[in-house]
Amino acid sequence: MLLLFDIDGTLLIDASAAHRDALHAAIREVHGVAIPRAGVDAAGRTDGAIAADIVRLAGVPDAAARAGAAAVREAACRHYERLCPDDLSAHVAAGVPELLAGLAERDDVLCTLVTGNHEPIARRKLAAAGIGHRFPAGQGGFGSDHDDRDRLPGIARLRAGRRACGRAYPAGETVVIGDTPRDIACARADGVHVVAVTTGAYDAEALAAADVVVDGAAALPGALRALGLDG
Repeated sequence: MLLLFDIDGTLLIDASAAHRDALHAAIREVHGVAIPRAGVDAAGRTDGAIAADIVRLAGVPDAAARAGAAAVREAACRHYERLCPDDLSAHVAAGVPELLAGLAERDDVLCTLVTGNHEPIARRKLAAAGIGHRFPAGQGGFGSDHDDRDRLPGIARLRAGRRACGRAYPAGETVVIGDTPRDIACARADGVHVVAVTTGAYDAEALAAADVVVDGAAALPGALRALGLDG
């Protein structure tokens, strides 16, 4: 199996403050604008898409926004390195360390990431949480790969497949694990399975379009069995 984990709301809970501040600092640095008071919808979206909405609300012309997107990405990663707390272990969702430790003992499971975070931010965040070593370098799909969240599972399958079989990892053996309707949508767009967890801002009713909905990491093995992927 290929398991594609979301980060915020799934692996980590309430660990986004420094990430938000880094993105805002990057936008101010690159575009010289104040961050609008009106918020943008961030749940389950990529950093690039979130930044583009903020920049648009701030009145930056579209051409200038597009031209500055790479600079905003670089600056956000640099600011996050400075702003990230040294220890985010208290924000790891209940049951996640035990789940990841058990999966690491198996040679038939590859755990990677599908997250809207830019990859340097994702890696730094998980390292500070003490679980970064569970997700191998060179694997996963990140907001720095594409602004469209729906493209990320396919990117992650391509990377995993190069390692495992020389082609994209099979969709039928891949599971997205996340906490938002956008996690479900990106799984559907790529034709892979999806398990939703209610550890984020959405309840079971809002996540009902997933193949299986569970209340936390401890229930994930049972969800995989329910999908017929883990006997």
